[in-house]
Amino acid sequence: MKKAITVVLALAVWALLGGCNTIDGMGKDVQRAGEKVQSMTKK
Repeated sequence: MKKAITVVLALAVWALLGGCNTIDGMGKDVQRAGEKVQSMTKK
């Protein structure tokens, strides 16, 4: 569980610092981060 939380936080920081120029772009980044977390929890 700690690993998943760490990944989520790292992805959130990456999304915020990654330079999302629009709200739409940020939404797509958050969606991709959620997909990564879901794929990690299924393993």
